[in-house]
Amino acid sequence: MTMRKIEYVTLTQSQVDTMCERHERLWSGRSGGARACFAYTILEGLSLAGRDLSDADFSGAVLRGANLSGATLNSSILFAADLRRANLEGASLRRADLRGSIMRGANLTGCDLTEADMREGAIAQVDKEKGLTVLKHATQAHDAGQANFTGANLSRSKMAGAAAQSADFTDAMLLGARMIRANLRAASFQGANLEGADLSGSDLTDADMSDAVLVGTKLLQAKTQGLNTEGALTSDPVGKTPDELETPVQDQIRKHVLWCETDGREGKPSIFDGTDLRSLNSLAGKTLTAFHARGATLYGLDMEGAQLQGARLERADLRMVCLRGADLRGADLTGANLNNADLRDCQFGPLLLDQNRVLPASLAGCKARYADLRGADLRQAKVTGADLSYARLEGAKVRKALFSGSCFSGTSTDSDFRDEAAATDGVVDFDAA
Repeated sequence: MTMRKIEYVTLTQSQVDTMCERHERLWSGRSGGARACFAYTILEGLSLAGRDLSDADFSGAVLRGANLSGATLNSSILFAADLRRANLEGASLRRADLRGSIMRGANLTGCDLTEADMREGAIAQVDKEKGLTVLKHATQAHDAGQANFTGANLSRSKMAGAAAQSADFTDAMLLGARMIRANLRAASFQGANLEGADLSGSDLTDADMSDAVLVGTKLLQAKTQGLNTEGALTSDPVGKTPDELETPVQDQIRKHVLWCETDGREGKPSIFDGTDLRSLNSLAGKTLTAFHARGATLYGLDMEGAQLQGARLERADLRMVCLRGADLRGADLTGANLNNADLRDCQFGPLLLDQNRVLPASLAGCKARYADLRGADLRQAKVTGADLSYARLEGAKVRKALFSGSCFSGTSTDSDFRDEAAATDGVVDFDAA
């Protein structure tokens, strides 16, 4: 609560630039620095894109239509700020105070809101006639637009009581988020990860959670009339459970490793087609050449550095897996789901069978949205018809690789990507990547 009447000050772009520069001087330890205080200022339509404004104060500020794309706003105060139609694409708002802020029509695509506080809140001021009044931002035309949190990282964020009716959380990361008593009517959570999130008492009427991850998600006393959970991954087993197998999973893995180490003289290869393998937790560093897990569920497994040459992983659920540095030369991942997978430095190059034959890896038709493929070896790989939206491919080796018909919306690639790849005909949104 403030003891004086709030009076707004309109700032120019030049004034904002000066304040931003002084704030950046403060953070870099240079002389002439000062913390940026934009509290109760009007910044409508101005640009703060790419600025580092960590710990800055935007309490009650009017940022309608402002450009904050790529800005660093970690631990900043945006209490009761007006962010309607603001562009926050790719911004970092880790641990930011967004209580009571208005986000209708805001674009938060790919925004990092880890541990941000988006609970209800309001600024009250002393009024001579009414005694106490609550600050309210003026309603304007075109306020009907809803917040776009597509692909945003909202892990462990606090959104208790938040009003997010019809908001778009498609592909968002909401791990451990607290959204109790939130208004989420008709909101879209398609493909979002809500593992461990608490939505108790929330209104999810007509919300869409198709293909979302709902492992350990709390929906106690939530309104779920018309809620669509088709294809959602829950704590319930998918397909065969390990208990249904003739031989225990760990025994099969042990025999498979032995088979690889003895060149087939001892042990035998394992087959886990259609099996839910989430209970394994880790296959990191295991030698599992010719591993068979077609249509299996391996969500969230640690498979870093695993030897998976020639593996059969068609249509497998590999969301959130760590395959960093794994050897998947000649592997078949046709139609696999690799959304948000860590594939850094992964080897998807061709497997040499003999002096005259090579087996290229296949990622045809796979989903690899938001996957991290930096430094991966994709030489000669078949990646046709794949969804690589917002994936990171910087430093990836793509010589002679086939990407025909794949989607590159928001994908990060090197400048020579198309020159190196063998086929990029029919790709979608490559120029917009």
